[in-house]
Amino acid sequence: MSGRSSAITDEEINELVSKLQSLLPESRRRRSAGRASASKLLKETCSYIKSLHREVEDLSDRLSDLMATMDSNSPQAEIIRSLLRP
Repeated sequence: MSGRSSAITDEEINELVSKLQSLLPESRRRRSAGRASASKLLKETCSYIKSLHREVEDLSDRLSDLMATMDSNSPQAEIIRSLLRP
């Protein structure tokens, strides 16, 4: 094992917080007002991830409802299936 400690430095934390802040829509808008605390930023991140999860669930439900009303052999159904394939 190298002589380097596995502990993360303050500089690394600051860099990671800055990167995280750049990914959050609300934080990007506020960026000019200064950097948020790491604690506040982590709370915002959790909230944003939860909202994305709710949005995915809602879109999935809407897609399921749409597929249920469609003829499974229709061109539209085939397009949707092709978009969902990996």
